Amino acid sequence: MTDVSVTDNTDAARFEVHVDGALAGFADYRLREHGTVVAVMHTEIDDAFAGQGLAKQLAVAVLDGLRADGRSLLPFCPFFRGYVAKHPEYVDLVPEARRAEFDL
Repeated sequence: MTDVSVTDNTDAARFEVHVDGALAGFADYRLREHGTVVAVMHTEIDDAFAGQGLAKQLAVAVLDGLRADGRSLLPFCPFFRGYVAKHPEYVDLVPEARRAEFDL
């Protein structure tokens, strides 16, 4: 059985996805508005872990975490932007005044 976990590495300003303790990928971010808005800039999954749905697991964990913390999202990363567009239950995380900027 594979153990997948997502953590917030605040020192590196990125959310990380680990598989059985090994770093498999990450999503870089920048904090805005005193940390209440998280701008996700780039997502990357290591080639050794490609095709396992880890980017999706990373996105869901990040988006659910932002919601639980009452924070907003700016999806500059094409993967996150596309994920939110395909899953409208997350559109509310993007500030209404900024949605058009991301075609949401």
